[in-house]
Amino acid sequence: MLTKRIIPCLDIKNGRTVKGINFENIRDAGDPIELAQRYVVEGADELVFLDITATNEGRKTFASLVLEIAKHINIPFTVGGGISSIADASVLLEAGADKVSINSSAVRRPELVDELAKEFGSQFVVVAIDTKLLEGEDGTIAQRVVTHGGTRPTEKFTVPWAREINERGAGEILLTSMNTDGAKSGFAINVTRAVNEAVNIPVIASGGAGSMEHFTDVFRQTGCDAALAASIFHFGEIPIPHLKAYLRGQQIPVRL
Repeated sequence: MLTKRIIPCLDIKNGRTVKGINFENIRDAGDPIELAQRYVVEGADELVFLDITATNEGRKTFASLVLEIAKHINIPFTVGGGISSIADASVLLEAGADKVSINSSAVRRPELVDELAKEFGSQFVVVAIDTKLLEGEDGTIAQRVVTHGGTRPTEKFTVPWAREINERGAGEILLTSMNTDGAKSGFAINVTRAVNEAVNIPVIASGGAGSMEHFTDVFRQTGCDAALAASIFHFGEIPIPHLKAYLRGQQIPVRL
């Protein structure tokens, strides 16, 4: 049986790790390289670095930071933020990233998923989906895709969009629930299960982790391949070794 992955996420703003609630009320969480090194020692399976203002501010992810990260850690890491072309992704790959994550640029131009998969291989391409329960013009409430750090609703429904990017060659989906992000009330089980059942690529659940039980719930109830969290790791609320020992005790397969 494949082991379930535990992935700390480091949201980067102006070279620092930050964290907020529902993508707002941002506060400093430390130096990204120091945090990354700590997570390697603690047994994180992978890391994700997201430049959370790159798309909004029209910037590219800082390749120099990626280069420094690659020098200091020896586990796979994904980088996202402001990536909109093969050239953008190539710079990050050359700097040492194992995967790139695209979000707003894929919604704007879905063919980018095909292009990246063809150029680098599907295993290099992570498509991040920020999802939120929104009311449509007909009054129905459904999970829809939002972009630009959760500030712009789109007409795309989450599950069909997940199917499309799977078919276009994405290697993995990073699914973040805007409704639960930072709230520590638990992962969004229903939409995570629906996306996982709709695709045949790994799904990373993100948004809402607040206790070790929440990880057990998302793995058991959705079938997702990995769970991502930020503040509970950054501020030492749940040490990764404790979490993994707990999950192993709950018969969830993890790498210790």
